[in-house]
Amino acid sequence: KQLVEEAIEFVGLGEFRKFYPKKLSGGLLRRLNIACGIAHKPKLLILDEPTVAVDPQSRNSILEGIRNLNQQGTTIVYTSHSMEEIEQLCSRIVIMDKGKTLATGTKEELKAMINAGETVSVELYVLRPEDLARIRQLPHVMGARYENSRLTVRYGGGKHNLIGLLDYLKSQELSFGQVYSEQPTLNDVFLEITGKHLRD
Repeated sequence: KQLVEEAIEFVGLGEFRKFYPKKLSGGLLRRLNIACGIAHKPKLLILDEPTVAVDPQSRNSILEGIRNLNQQGTTIVYTSHSMEEIEQLCSRIVIMDKGKTLATGTKEELKAMINAGETVSVELYVLRPEDLARIRQLPHVMGARYENSRLTVRYGGGKHNLIGLLDYLKSQELSFGQVYSEQPTLNDVFLEITGKHLRD
């Protein structure tokens, strides 16, 4: 009984302990499923899409619970189409497509496998064609475009790319506004490895 109570509290269902399952929302039912799975303190827990069709609050609660379980020593096998969740939770990742394993590694190792680095976006009011051509020749630049007063530069690796780009803009006395930098995501990895977008 104590283990059941601990599992109920762990997934945040304490105030619903007297409810029948059919009275619970989809998100609360997901939490109940996890409580049933962890009540006996398993060393291994397999979770298949545990956050599908749940509200954001329940999703966050489920993810936090999974992190806590892992920190307490439970090994978790987690399957999901959500690359964001995978990045948050998993220390080792396997990318599969049509039942075949395509890549395995940490998120850093997987990102290093693809030919994509950070993407830098700079708000620029004026950019001459010759400057765009020179930017395309900067180290590690894979591509650059200028549309709607925004310069977007894709890099294929390298370090300090943002500093190099901003130094160039300053050297040409080009005024710029907001600057954004994005690192490649697991979505980028999946797309490049499989050649297709994630499917439901």
